[in-house]
Amino acid sequence: MPMTKALFIGSVLLLCTSAGCTTTSGGVVALRPDGTPGPQECPEESKKAMRYMKLRVGDGAWVELDANQIKSRPITLYDGPIESMLQGGLGTLESTTRLYGQVWTGGPQVVIRYYEAHPPESEKVPICAVARLSENQLRKRPESLPGTAILDLSVAGVDIVDSFR
Repeated sequence: MPMTKALFIGSVLLLCTSAGCTTTSGGVVALRPDGTPGPQECPEESKKAMRYMKLRVGDGAWVELDANQIKSRPITLYDGPIESMLQGGLGTLESTTRLYGQVWTGGPQVVIRYYEAHPPESEKVPICAVARLSENQLRKRPESLPGTAILDLSVAGVDIVDSFR
């Protein structure tokens, strides 16, 4: 990692630590009748950290959805925590950065919200991002059991957001 990038990320971490950043979603998310998560605000600490990392709403990259099922087809995701991995850079976050978040499989499509990023050789930082893929490619296969989602692809887009809708 170039020295300037390491110093930059270190500065963000120091800022977040001094500001008392939280590194999780910070609460329970209300579910809609179909089992998908309802709206949720992005914590101010996450917005501040994203500004320092030069991450803007709409910035995107490709992500391996489950770090334990890289390049597998199909993959099975479960309700609960997830660890994904960036395939390319996203702002100042480099390839192989881990993204930590939550999966909901209750609706017709999987919903994944990311609350933390863990760059290589650095500390975790708070973010707000979602997994997205057009043309219903995050749609569950019909044989998916309750609490699970079988997907055809192991990759998706990940986009920075300022709130979850």
